[in-house]
Amino acid sequence: MLLKVVKTSVLVALAASTLSASAFNAQAEKDRLALIDYFEAKFEDADKNRDRFFPYSTDDELKNNITKNIKHADFAIGNYAFSKQGKFSYDEIKEMPPYEDLVEMGEELYNKKFANGNSFAICFPDPTIAASYPMFDESRKEVVSLTQAVNECRTSNGEKAWNTKKGKLPILQAYMAYQAMEAGKKVDIKIESKEAADAYERGKEAYYTQRGYLNLSCATCHVQGAGQRVRNESMSQLLGHTTHFPVFRLKWGKDKVENGLGTLERRMTGCNKDQGENPHKPTSKWMKELLYFMAYMSNGMKIDGPDVRK
Repeated sequence: MLLKVVKTSVLVALAASTLSASAFNAQAEKDRLALIDYFEAKFEDADKNRDRFFPYSTDDELKNNITKNIKHADFAIGNYAFSKQGKFSYDEIKEMPPYEDLVEMGEELYNKKFANGNSFAICFPDPTIAASYPMFDESRKEVVSLTQAVNECRTSNGEKAWNTKKGKLPILQAYMAYQAMEAGKKVDIKIESKEAADAYERGKEAYYTQRGYLNLSCATCHVQGAGQRVRNESMSQLLGHTTHFPVFRLKWGKDKVENGLGTLERRMTGCNKDQGENPHKPTSKWMKELLYFMAYMSNGMKIDGPDVRK
């Protein structure tokens, strides 16, 4: 009888543990699905939705430039998903993308031996792993970004850390993102503990909190403001924001092609400045948790990096 009681208690405990583990991402899933519903509704018909979502857009913009009935997967290409004019230019550039040679350089960096005989291929035997970053490291109880992981691979092998925004690091990431894209990988961010869920919530708070002397939040531009114009550009949407990094920005590559590729952290520090605040360090806890939240919002979307932006 006692043995039956013990067995029953163990089974109940295991069931509770499994249920608890699967529930840690419950709020994040609600957030993600709500975001998908929000953007699909927003871009179902911009002209009909002008009062609710596009009060400052022109008649010409709403009727002739914003694509209708955009669905979840389509948002992976940023504002080119809804901007007809932007998509035309994007398709032209993609015929001969300026980052092609850099992807090959990234493959060379991936396989190049360190002084001790190891290589990135030892640290990352599966180069498609980019689809799973940033990840919450349960042993360290912190978010680890791909940028951080690359530099930790170098320093643990006696090499110097690379620049976290441009140069060789995003070139290596371009190769890894390309491999993930070729393999048909989708963004796959896990939340499997209370600590991970807490990190996600802090990242969400960072995204929606107004700050800087302009008193803007990330969401001001990329949730509420998505689809509206600032100067000559339409603001992109949060949904799909992390799927295409590293990106080659034409403005970054004007002087030197290698500098055209930038990490997600490079773009985010630029956004910090645009908000009127001092930029957060690329591998700070604040930045990594922000990216963790953003990446989770793109869960299930195909990796399409590296990509090109203006």
